Amino acid sequence: MNWDNLNLTKVLIGCLLGLFALIGCFKLFENVNADEIIVIQNPISGTLNWYTSAGIKWQGFGSVTRYNKLKTYDFKIPVRFNDGGHGTIIGSINYELPFDKEHLTQLHTKYGSQEAIQKQLVETVTNKCVYMTGPLMSSSESYSEKRTSLIRYIEDQITSGVYRTSQKEVRAVDQMTGQEKTVTVVEILMEGGLPQRQEEAVLTTYGIKTSNFSVTQLPYDETVEKQIQQQQQAKMNVQTAIAEAKQAEQKAITVAKEGEANAARSKWEQEVIKAKLVVEAQQKLEVATLQAKAAEQTKRENILLGEGEAERKKLVMNANGALEEKLAVYKEVNQMWATAVQGYQGNWVSQIQMGNDGGKTGSMANDLVNLLTAKTAKELSLDMTVPGKTK
Repeated sequence: MNWDNLNLTKVLIGCLLGLFALIGCFKLFENVNADEIIVIQNPISGTLNWYTSAGIKWQGFGSVTRYNKLKTYDFKIPVRFNDGGHGTIIGSINYELPFDKEHLTQLHTKYGSQEAIQKQLVETVTNKCVYMTGPLMSSSESYSEKRTSLIRYIEDQITSGVYRTSQKEVRAVDQMTGQEKTVTVVEILMEGGLPQRQEEAVLTTYGIKTSNFSVTQLPYDETVEKQIQQQQQAKMNVQTAIAEAKQAEQKAITVAKEGEANAARSKWEQEVIKAKLVVEAQQKLEVATLQAKAAEQTKRENILLGEGEAERKKLVMNANGALEEKLAVYKEVNQMWATAVQGYQGNWVSQIQMGNDGGKTGSMANDLVNLLTAKTAKELSLDMTVPGKTK
C-alpha cells in the first residue's frame, strides 16, 4: 500500500466520521413547539418520554413522533332520514388530545400518528353519530323545525356516547301527496329524563375532548330537495294567507276603531254644541232672572211710591177737607149749569111768560142756578160763607 492510497483512506474515514458526528448532533436534541406534543422513544430501552411544554428536549438518538394539541376535522358525511330521504352533512369539529402520559401512551401505541388518530378514531366516531342521528327525524324536519336538534343530537352522541333507540312503524300522511303511508320512526329511549346510551363515548375513554361542532351545509338529493322546496312553498303560501288574513283583520279593526273615533269625535262635537247651548240658556235664564228680579224690584218701588202718594194725598185731604178737589168739582159743576142755562135761556122766557109776572123771568133762572149751586156745595160739604160775615 502506498502512502497516497493510505492518505486517501484516512480522508474518507474522517469525512464519514464528520458526517456521522453532524447527523448525531441533530439526533441529540429536539425542539418542541408550543402547539405540539412529542414523544421520544429511547433507542435502547424503548421507553416513551412525553413532552407537552415548549422548548429544547433531550433526544439521545431516540425516534420522535409529533402530535398537534388541537386539530380540526373537516367532514362530509352522507345521512339517511326516516322518510327515506338522503343528504350530506358538511361541517367541522375540533378535537384536543389529552396531556397525561397514560392516555397519550394508549393513543400512541394503538394508532401511532396524528393521521391515524383522526382517520381511525375521530372520523369513525363522528360518522357513526351522524348515521345514528339521521333516523331520528325526517328530511323536511332536518331542514326546518329540527335543524338545531340535528346538530345537538350529533354533538351529544360524539361527546357522551351513542343513543339507545327503538324503532316502530306508524301510519302517517305524506305532506306533499296527502296520501297515507307507513314510515319507520326511531325514538330515543329515556331513563330518568336522560337518554340511554348503548355504548360509552369512545373519544372520552382516550381523554380526547371535542368542541365547536358545526354544520355549514346540508345539501339533499334532488328528490328530497324538490319536496322540501314544495313544502316550503306550501308553508309560505299558508303563512302568506295567514298574514293577509291578519292584515285584513287588522284593517277591519282599524276601520272599526276609526269609526269609533269618528263617532266619539261627533259625539264630543255635539256635546260641545250642547254645552254651548246650555251655557247660553243658563246665561239667558240668569239674565231673565235678573230682569224679573229688577221688575219685581221696580214693582215694589212703584207700589211703595203709589202707597206713599196715596198716603200723602190722604193726609192732604184730611188736613184741608179735600178743599182743592171739592173746589174743582164745584167750579166744574157751576160751569156746566151756567152753560146749560145760557143755552136754554130764550126757551125758558117764552115758556114762563104765561102770566102777568113776566118781568121776573131772569131772576127765576138765576134762582134756579143758585139753587143747584147751593145743592152742589151742600153735597160737597163746602162752606161758601166768608168768615166773620153774618148771613
